[in-house]
Amino acid sequence: MLTIVEGRVIGCLMEKERTVPDQYPLSANALVAACNQSTAREPVMHLDEHEVLGVLDGLKAGGFLRFVHPSHGRSVTRYRQVFDERHGLERPEAALITVLLLRGPQTAAELQARTGRMYEFATAADAEAALHSLAQHELVRLLDRQPGQSAQRWQQLVAEEAEVVRSAPAMSQPAGGLAQRVAELEERVARLETALADLL
Repeated sequence: MLTIVEGRVIGCLMEKERTVPDQYPLSANALVAACNQSTAREPVMHLDEHEVLGVLDGLKAGGFLRFVHPSHGRSVTRYRQVFDERHGLERPEAALITVLLLRGPQTAAELQARTGRMYEFATAADAEAALHSLAQHELVRLLDRQPGQSAQRWQQLVAEEAEVVRSAPAMSQPAGGLAQRVAELEERVARLETALADLL
């Protein structure tokens, strides 16, 4: 599984390839700016160039991206993702994975609304059908609906999440006592604090 930063890098490259193709592949400066965008990113990150460049070699070794060395008047190395090629993703599926990497767990309706610049799903049901296809390849999973949520959310399984999401216990399992729930909450808080520290 990719780290949070690796997931952000791949998500940004997949997004920019489809939304600003004339600027793609991305330079290091453009990639850092994309990772730190304040819009369409959850959470918003504040990565420096050293942090972003630090994960590129590993992503290349893992077969997720390629370096495009200077040529044809370009003076800097640029970066392009091959994640979708490696997993055989069609445009609808790639759009869904991209938005899940950039914005965390979301409902099918939210994903339908947010993928429009990359692929336009006619209905939320169409988006959900593509999500089920991705789930068969273990790239996403459907989360149990949490208290206060109107619909179930989908989570990508490609990279670590800044938000630690737990599935609700199966109906056949006891809910557990108060002490167990407190322990689980304390563990979740500790993981969130660790994730936050990694981002700062």
